[in-house]
Amino acid sequence: MYEAERSRLVKGLKSHGVVTDERVLEAMERVPRHEFLPSELRDQAYVDSPLPIGMGQTISAPHMVGIMLQALELRPGHNVLEIGAGSGYHAALMGEMVRPGGKVYTVERLESLGRKAAEAIERLSYDDVVEVVIADGSMGLPEHAPYDRITVAAAAPEVPRPLEEQLADGGRMLVPVGGQGYQDLTLVTRQGDRLERTGLGGVVFVPLIGQHGYRD
Repeated sequence: MYEAERSRLVKGLKSHGVVTDERVLEAMERVPRHEFLPSELRDQAYVDSPLPIGMGQTISAPHMVGIMLQALELRPGHNVLEIGAGSGYHAALMGEMVRPGGKVYTVERLESLGRKAAEAIERLSYDDVVEVVIADGSMGLPEHAPYDRITVAAAAPEVPRPLEEQLADGGRMLVPVGGQGYQDLTLVTRQGDRLERTGLGGVVFVPLIGQHGYRD
């Protein structure tokens, strides 16, 4: 049942032109979104909608996940930092796309969510490429920097300075920037000491809580 629903969702994203990158589509075909949801919500896993995962957090709608993955331009071997592990679904997708040779570090501030994400990632055999860290994501994860790609799954009042500093030369970072309610998905690229920002459109994310985000 789930495989047919997942395939139908992915084909819909492609046919409507929402996601055109074949590598992103292939990853979304392979990673079972229902495995990252509470059991009572699994029958809604392949509806194109965000869903609650507990503690006031959500798993993003599949179309938004696809849009962000496409904008990141992930490649095998990339060193990736994700802020906001949530359910672990997005990290697993990125793990698919950076194999072989890559690594995804996903940071979650809420310990119970982080534990559940790590369990799902291990259960689905992504733990060789994805590592869950419990920490303040607004600080980044300097011990594994620099990162070829950084993605933030929470809204920041501005691009956190530590994340800018941890972005590799030639790297790409996605951050929803704006108030708590409506934000602009911002693409940050680095060329040497130069950082360029491009707005990719309006989005709605939960707030990034931390020293370089919103205060709890």
